[in-house]
Amino acid sequence: MVKRVVVALGGNALGNNLTEQMTAVKETSKAIADLIEAGYEVILSHGNGPQVGMIQLAMEELSLSDPSKYPTIPLSVCVAMSQSYIGYDLQNALREELLSRKLEQPVGTVITQVAVDPKDPAFEYPAKPIGRFMTKEEADALVKEKQITVVEDSGRGYRQVVASPKPKEIIEIQTITSLINAGQTVIACGGGGIPVVKNGNHLSGAAAVIDKDFCSELLAELVDADLLIILTAVEKVCIDFGKSTQKELSEVSTAEMRKHAADGQFAPGSMLPKVEAAIQFAESKPGRKTLITLLEKAKDGIVGKTGTIIEQ
Repeated sequence: MVKRVVVALGGNALGNNLTEQMTAVKETSKAIADLIEAGYEVILSHGNGPQVGMIQLAMEELSLSDPSKYPTIPLSVCVAMSQSYIGYDLQNALREELLSRKLEQPVGTVITQVAVDPKDPAFEYPAKPIGRFMTKEEADALVKEKQITVVEDSGRGYRQVVASPKPKEIIEIQTITSLINAGQTVIACGGGGIPVVKNGNHLSGAAAVIDKDFCSELLAELVDADLLIILTAVEKVCIDFGKSTQKELSEVSTAEMRKHAADGQFAPGSMLPKVEAAIQFAESKPGRKTLITLLEKAKDGIVGKTGTIIEQ
């Protein structure tokens, strides 16, 4: 039986603003509590795309109102803010759900820094969508006003994109591991972690948002998880998505998944990073697997009833 599981929550599990989030985390917590109640040791990570974009925009508007009084807030600090308040909502909702089931399970959030390479090519090619979806007219206006980079995001509208370097090191991994080994449910690496660059003993924030799936994969390796669960907006990964030839994938080898990725089956800003992270974890140690599915199907997915399972 799988015991240690890292669960990477997608944006659909958190909503797009504070009001939606406070409602969404209640349902999210029920699905996570189901896993804990079934005996799994769960470590949580989560995305922050909508939230960090909202915070960045709010901080920019505040700074523009009085630059001398309110200096510009770096993107890394916006990531830290999003990590904290999402973790706050998640740990409270999960604690309440567990107590309602008479489960005395401690839950805590670790504010997590993640080191990146300052020479990562991602800094030259922004690709990580953040913030809300916009019409083309709204996006064009924002590009002109703020000189940001925007892209069309999977047919859902336009979004700002920022650099998304690969995670190299989780700074607080010893703290995270100690809490897990002490029997606590840990929320860590929120939003892919706060991106930092190492300079000797000093850590300085980087203008980036690390992809949460790659960071969750690294976290899963470092805590020696048996299974990485990447939760998203579809029950199973598909090839020929949206076409008459669309096909769901159930149990797939890493070799087959890599071929589908090479054939361009997965959107770069959407499913591709999930698939790449899934392959990386499944190949990191014999016996490890990755499950990609819907939040509410996670428990069924673990026992093979649904979802896409990727293994060597």
